[in-house]
Amino acid sequence: MKFKPTLLSVAVFTAFAVASLAAGAVTLKIGNQGDALSMDPHSLNESLQLTVLENVYEPLVSRDRNYKLTPALATNWKQTAPTVWHFDLRKGVQFHDGTPFTADDVIFSYERAKSDGSDMKTYVGQIKEIRKINDHSIDVITNTPFPILPEVFYRWFIMSKKWCETNQATRPVDRRKGIENAASFRANGTGPYRVRERQPNVRTTFVRNGNYWGKVDGNVDEVIFNVIGNDATRVAALISGEIDVMEPVPVQDVDRIKATPNLKVLQGPELRVIFLGMDQKRDELLFSNVKGKNPFKDKRVRQAFYQAIDIEGIKRSVMRGASTPIAEMFPAQVKGFAPDLNKRLPFDPEASKKLLAEAGYPSGFEVKMNCPNDRYVNDGAICQAVAANLARVGVKINLEVETKGTYFPKILRRDTSFYMLGWTSSTVDAHNVLYSIMSSPGEGGRGQFNLGAYSNPKVDELTEKIGSETDDKKRNEMIHEAIKIHQDDVGHIPLHQQALNWGAKKNIELVQLPGDEMVWKYITVK
Repeated sequence: MKFKPTLLSVAVFTAFAVASLAAGAVTLKIGNQGDALSMDPHSLNESLQLTVLENVYEPLVSRDRNYKLTPALATNWKQTAPTVWHFDLRKGVQFHDGTPFTADDVIFSYERAKSDGSDMKTYVGQIKEIRKINDHSIDVITNTPFPILPEVFYRWFIMSKKWCETNQATRPVDRRKGIENAASFRANGTGPYRVRERQPNVRTTFVRNGNYWGKVDGNVDEVIFNVIGNDATRVAALISGEIDVMEPVPVQDVDRIKATPNLKVLQGPELRVIFLGMDQKRDELLFSNVKGKNPFKDKRVRQAFYQAIDIEGIKRSVMRGASTPIAEMFPAQVKGFAPDLNKRLPFDPEASKKLLAEAGYPSGFEVKMNCPNDRYVNDGAICQAVAANLARVGVKINLEVETKGTYFPKILRRDTSFYMLGWTSSTVDAHNVLYSIMSSPGEGGRGQFNLGAYSNPKVDELTEKIGSETDDKKRNEMIHEAIKIHQDDVGHIPLHQQALNWGAKKNIELVQLPGDEMVWKYITVK
C-alpha cells in the first residue's frame, strides 16, 4: 500500500485527549530547520528524527536529565551470564491505542529493527536472540559478551506488534528505496505524547498522552512542531512570538537573540562530530573526471584533502567560534577519547599539492561532494568552505547541497564519492562510533554508516574485542590503538565538534541534553 504525504488525522481522540486541550491547556510552538523524515522509529538513524520520536515511542532503557541511564519500558536489568542479560519489563503500560505492552512487542521490535530496510541494525546487531520468560520478563542473548548492551538500547524504540500487523507495517520504511507504509505518517507508541496530525515538511501536532504510565515534569499539553528551513525566517518567527522555541539558532544570530529582552539562547557542547567521508571501495569513483581509477584508495590523496582544509578558518568565519576542531571521530565527553591523539594534521596547502602530485594528480581532479543543508549548523556553508579550500590545491568540487530528505536516501545507497556527515555517540562510548562508522561494513549493522567503506581488519578485530572487554584499562588501550590506526590511514576526515544553540522565550524552562535531545515532558511554560 502506498501512502501519500498529505495531512493525516492519526486517530480519533478519546475523551481524555480532548480534555487535555481544554481551556487553559498549554501549547508549545517549536520551529526547526528540518523535519523528522518519518514517524517510523526504525527507518532512519538520524538525530532529529529520533529526538522527535522519543517523545512518542520509548526504549527499554532511557536517559534522565543528567544523561544517566534510567529505567523506561524495562524496570531493571542485570547480566546473569557472560552472554545473557535479563530484563524485567514494566507492567501496566499501554500503547496509545490502548493495547497492553508485553514481551511480545519487544521481540517483535527486535526482529523489525534487524530486518531489511531498517536503519537501526547497529543497535541490535550484537543480539543473537531474545527469549520470552513471561509477558513481562525477557532474556537477551548476545553473540559474545557485551557489557554495554543497556547503553546501546537507548535509541532502540519499541513498537506495538498488534498495531504493526494490523496496519501492514511489520517491516520498517527503507529510506534508500523511498518505500512508505502506515508507520511513515502515523505512530502508536507508549510515550508521553501522541501524534494528532502530520503534514510532512510543514508541521506535526502532538498532544499529551492521558494514559502515560510515567511522570511528566513539565506542563505542555500540545506541541506544534513547525519546519522553518530558512534561517532568517526562523529567527524572525521567534522574535515576533510566532514560535516559542527554535533550533538551531544560526551562529550569526546568537548575539541578536541574546539581546532581545524576552528571549534567551541555550548553549552547550554536543556529542556530535562533523566529518568527511570518501569512497574507498569502488575501483572507479562515481561523479569524477578520473576514469578507471579511484584516487581515494590512495592514502596520499586522503591526506592531501585533510591538509587542504583550513579548519580554524571554518571555525572563525563559518561557525563564528561555535565549534571545536577535532582530530578524533568522537569528542572528549565520550568514553574512550584519547587526549594525546587529538592533534590534527597541520593545515598546509603546499603539502597537499605535493601529496597529490606524488599520487599522480599534479593538476588535481574533479569530484562531486554531497552535503545536506538542513541537518547540521551551517552545514551548507561548511561544505562551501571545504570546496573553496580544495580548489586552492587544484581539486574541483562539484558541490551538491540538498535537503536531507533527498540527501539521506542517496548517501545511504552509497551513491556518493565524497560526503559530509555528523555522528553522535548515543551510548556516550567509543564502541558506538567504532562499530557504526569505523568498522568494515558487515553483518549485524557493523559499518552501516561507514558509507565510504573504509576497511582495516585490525580495526575490525579491535572493535569486536572492545565490545566484550570489561577491564577499563585494557579496553581503553584497544580503543587508543584503533583510533591511531584509523588516523594513520586517514580513514575519514574529522572536522569539528558542534555546539548546541537553542533559542527560546525566557518564560520557558528547557533541559538541553548533549545528544541534542529536546524532551518535551521536561518543558515548563511559566
